[in-house]
Amino acid sequence: MDVASVAMSMAAEQLAVSYTMSMAKKAMDTTEMAAQGMLNMLPATPPPATVAKGQYIDVYA
Repeated sequence: MDVASVAMSMAAEQLAVSYTMSMAKKAMDTTEMAAQGMLNMLPATPPPATVAKGQYIDVYA
């Protein structure tokens, strides 16, 4: 192989890797946005009661 064909081959591989990485980043961004949307759909947690559950244990039962 001559130097020119090796350089073109390396450039093509670099383009392929760059394309694959950008597609992976886009997929990660899309997944993150979907997860954030799902978290926003969750209902708000109510404020804690004055007596928290599990604070007292019934030992007479």
